[in-house]
Amino acid sequence: MKLSVIIPVYNTERYLRKCLDSILVQTFTDYEIIIVNDASPDQSQVIIDEYMQVHSCITCIKKPNGGISDARNAGLKIAGGEYISFIDSDDYIREDMFEKMIKKAESEDFDLVCCDMDYIFEDGKTKTVSSHIESDLHDFEAIKESMTRIYPAPWNKIYHRRLFDHGVRFTKGVWYEDMEFIYRLYPYIKSIGTVKEPFNQYVQHPGAITYTYDERLFDYIKNWQHILSDYEKLGLMASYHDELEFSCVRYLYATFIKRAANYSDKKLFDQAVDKAMAMIHERFPDYKKNKYFKGAGLKGLYLLTFNRLTANLVYYKTVNKLG
Repeated sequence: MKLSVIIPVYNTERYLRKCLDSILVQTFTDYEIIIVNDASPDQSQVIIDEYMQVHSCITCIKKPNGGISDARNAGLKIAGGEYISFIDSDDYIREDMFEKMIKKAESEDFDLVCCDMDYIFEDGKTKTVSSHIESDLHDFEAIKESMTRIYPAPWNKIYHRRLFDHGVRFTKGVWYEDMEFIYRLYPYIKSIGTVKEPFNQYVQHPGAITYTYDERLFDYIKNWQHILSDYEKLGLMASYHDELEFSCVRYLYATFIKRAANYSDKKLFDQAVDKAMAMIHERFPDYKKNKYFKGAGLKGLYLLTFNRLTANLVYYKTVNKLG
């Protein structure tokens, strides 16, 4: 078996058929589909059963609800493919994705292969988004540098199964697990291939997003604690210091802070700023000396000058935009 495609399913009956159909029409055919029903309360299992009756390549795991990380890990346990792909059940893919990505993977025995993606909006518009891996990488320093810019999602990549021999799995019970997973995998990646085509069709569901307070917002902090702890245990903090420092600052002062602003709750936002600044002050007090900020343009300037004033500007700009 060349490829195992792992699809976590929870409350996606509206999109599941399109997802499965896009895989079943692939020009590449040496694959298995592992659907993990994470105790979905809708009619997803009815659809899964229907497809399983027709397509012998589909296997289904039914399990108690444990979240998307737990579902992906369950699929990994039974995956038999030389390569692994994770596809979200509300997305779909172009029919030539696996043929071209497997061809790339096998061309130089890449550990990881990335592709670009299209964001698909409800009004039918699309936006092509880069993986930010612009060329194939074999050199240790080049692979390290790619940490500072790689798109962290699991679903625009295929992984050689040897990457999972080191015990790295998705962390159960946290939000924003995608970013944590790829950074914890990096020490084992010796080569990265890229195909500059938008194979993944990443469906945006803005109507489904509700920003009501949830303590898991602070999983951004928890995830970075896990990442740094892993590198410390491996004795790799010195080797990866600059890349981890830049990436941590970028995620906490940009992604995390902007996500917190979306809740339109100033008390919560201030708490997020406090926690982010405390962690950066503790772990990376000299981050402004980091070489990567010089090449990061306006975003780098924002990160270098981040303080409570600039944080408040982000908050009020976001709140005004939300209306």
